[in-house]
Amino acid sequence: MSTIIREVPTDALETSRIGDFLSWVTQRFGYSFTGWDGLYTWSITDVEDFWESVWEYFGIQSHTPYTSVLEERVMPHARWFTGATLNYAEHSFGAPDQADDVAVTAVSQTRDDVTLTFAELSTEVARVRAGLVSLGVRKGDRVIGYLPNQPEALVAFLASASLGAIWASCAPEFGTQSVIDRFSQVEPTVLFAIPGYMYGNKAVDRSAELAEVLAALPSLTHLVSLDYGDFTLDDDTLEQFTTGSGLNHAIDVVDYAGLGAASAGRDGGAASAELEFEPVPFDHPLFILFSSGTTGKPKAIVHSHGGILLETVKNHGLHFDLGPGSQFCWFSTTAWMMWNALVGGLVVGSAIVMIDGNPNYPDPKELWRIAANTKATLMGVAPGAIMSARKAGFNPTEEFDLSTISQFGAAGAPLPAEGYEWVMDQFGQSVLLNVGCGGTDVCTGILQASPLTPVYSGEMSGISLGFAATAFDASGNEVIDDLGELVITAPTPSMPVTFWGPDGDARYDAAYFDKYPGIWRHGDWAKFTTGGGVVVTGRSDATLNRGGVRLGTADFYSVLDTLAEVADALVIHREDPDGGMGELVLFVQCEPGVSFTSELSGRISRELKTRLSPRHAPDEVVPVARIPLGRTGKKLEVPVKRIVQGATADSVASAGALQDPRSLDEYVEYAQSRKAKVNA
Repeated sequence: MSTIIREVPTDALETSRIGDFLSWVTQRFGYSFTGWDGLYTWSITDVEDFWESVWEYFGIQSHTPYTSVLEERVMPHARWFTGATLNYAEHSFGAPDQADDVAVTAVSQTRDDVTLTFAELSTEVARVRAGLVSLGVRKGDRVIGYLPNQPEALVAFLASASLGAIWASCAPEFGTQSVIDRFSQVEPTVLFAIPGYMYGNKAVDRSAELAEVLAALPSLTHLVSLDYGDFTLDDDTLEQFTTGSGLNHAIDVVDYAGLGAASAGRDGGAASAELEFEPVPFDHPLFILFSSGTTGKPKAIVHSHGGILLETVKNHGLHFDLGPGSQFCWFSTTAWMMWNALVGGLVVGSAIVMIDGNPNYPDPKELWRIAANTKATLMGVAPGAIMSARKAGFNPTEEFDLSTISQFGAAGAPLPAEGYEWVMDQFGQSVLLNVGCGGTDVCTGILQASPLTPVYSGEMSGISLGFAATAFDASGNEVIDDLGELVITAPTPSMPVTFWGPDGDARYDAAYFDKYPGIWRHGDWAKFTTGGGVVVTGRSDATLNRGGVRLGTADFYSVLDTLAEVADALVIHREDPDGGMGELVLFVQCEPGVSFTSELSGRISRELKTRLSPRHAPDEVVPVARIPLGRTGKKLEVPVKRIVQGATADSVASAGALQDPRSLDEYVEYAQSRKAKVNA
């Protein structure tokens, strides 16, 4: 049974944006909604009316009107708001009375903190936009960033979007091949990049990597170089780029600070550049997000101006409860969809906090410290950070003034019930815990809370407005109170336009619609409960099938996260070709100073058997020095399984897609030792 640990506040309708929206919808359409259930049901049954109401309520600015909200309820390739032209960037500069309000607070370990008002942000975007025009950038061109989560990345993105150019970005800590694997697919013309950065107290020079990236992208005509702290491109490197030495061709190097300077009235130039917006169709590409690339070449997922704008105002306004006066603080890099979600805070008038550097420097309290210093109203962290703080006995609300926080978010991995209860113990009933699941594919949350939903221990609060989500068994039948494939049965605007490149539509269709024709299969293994909550136990391709019973990997981690000796863990299952139980292998990373012993191994097995079931008891517990993680913090369960099955490390994951390129080495050694024993 679902256990409610936070009821919906009695004044939620009067104090939240979603409450105001519900009241507005009731007046606008004549409905008699009194709470969440009626509103959600309406959002997935009267699909056209719901999304039109979102458009009207949030004041979407269009240059030409739409002739229909949704041409036909089909998937894939539903056509939304036919005839409308608009521009995402136009919505990112606040209301007229917000011009002098701070829009961006940027915290960096490479330089001093930076703040920008909405007016200053507008001026910077206008300048860089003018500079891009002078470089020949036009609608449909691809502009890319090898940039940290700092205002320059935001400015470059909005300037590109204002022109109808298409943005894509990678974090500068990505390895060279990972960057090339992503950017080479989209044939960019302009690259914004930094030559280096600080990660904690470690200086990281990226000049050599930048040269390799430039050499691998023959479509590039310009490099816009950003000085970042003490990191600048030296004269030898600049000469190499401008002469083409070692490259396919010479590249024009432009200084970011001088980009569009004449148009912006600098150095005796003309009056300040005006910020204009190219009207584009609803489904015109806005940005390209890349999948993790840990199980194959990264997919280049194309998202649209209209789809992302409409989903963002709905999500951030109605679920996150953000608006003017809010402060949106969520640690991300420019390679994760949460970066796109973070900068989306601006379209509902919220200020945002951009963080670059090591989130655990000078100590694991840093993100909490930043949230306190910036007076965050919504703070988001990874579930791992919550469990680490709980295990360490850290009480953030006692050490820092976090009284401005009204909503606390977690995403990127399942959060155990103990994590839910820890957050509620820390913050109390006045703060909404919003644990979500969605991702790069739709650039939002499919499952999450809202101010009108309760919080359940260990379960997400429900389904996002506008998402007709449920779970299917292998035959395509809906299942309740049992694990199944997470699916979406009706179109929603932020589904991708296509995948970039040849046969993009075919590859897109195969990625999401191959198993259930006309139904979106998300790739997660989920259970929808009769109590109202939802549990996601991991990726469906990593789910363990033991003797015909499907086991979610998140169940294992929820137990292991409570053991003081265990820092992290990863579990895989080697199937029995004859249909037997197969072999369950658990890799365990111990906390610093803890030795792995047979006694600890036995206790781990007993805990899993007692707290879960006998089927969860591993056949082998293997100590490892580190658990391999992708750049977004996700455990590489499928690549590890394939290595144990005999694949090479470079065939299952690009080293540049890993947080630690060496993290798969010991798994290769383990696989080789297993093979040697079998052959002995």
